[in-house]
Amino acid sequence: MSTLTWAVAAVVTDEAGRVLLCRHGPGERRYALPGGRLRRPESPVDAALRDIRAETGYEIEVVDLVGLYHLADGMPCAAPSPPGRAAPLPDVLVHVFRAKAHGDRPVADPPGDCRLSWHDPSDLPAAVTPTTRAAIVDATAGRSGVLRDCPTAPPSAAPSQRAQNTPARP
Repeated sequence: MSTLTWAVAAVVTDEAGRVLLCRHGPGERRYALPGGRLRRPESPVDAALRDIRAETGYEIEVVDLVGLYHLADGMPCAAPSPPGRAAPLPDVLVHVFRAKAHGDRPVADPPGDCRLSWHDPSDLPAAVTPTTRAAIVDATAGRSGVLRDCPTAPPSAAPSQRAQNTPARP
């Protein structure tokens, strides 16, 4: 059995109902929800507020908990173990919140490794992690208290896969 890592993320929306996504690192990596790991002894809500501000520069208001999303090594959407790594990747339990962005601009500059963009939830880019897609579908459907293992495929109500985005910052 692997170690459990506690994480947080949020489906952050603006006044137009678009969701904020981030692409980390160079190249054409997949889009994901902003978030990070829990630190002891902070609460999941405090971690979400801290991590999302640090990652995006946006102040947010946490509205409620969409659900808990479990990712485990060996699940279809988990990243494969790097070459030469003998131990399995940790299980991750992500608290996904529904949140609203304060203002139309970040209050601080996000780090350079996070490329932010706003997306219509019904027209997400194809390169979205399965967990991100499932959480956005759950959040925009108004679901709360979802308990979900990492999906093998996007839910049947998944938004269109056409890529179209609006930059988060001018």
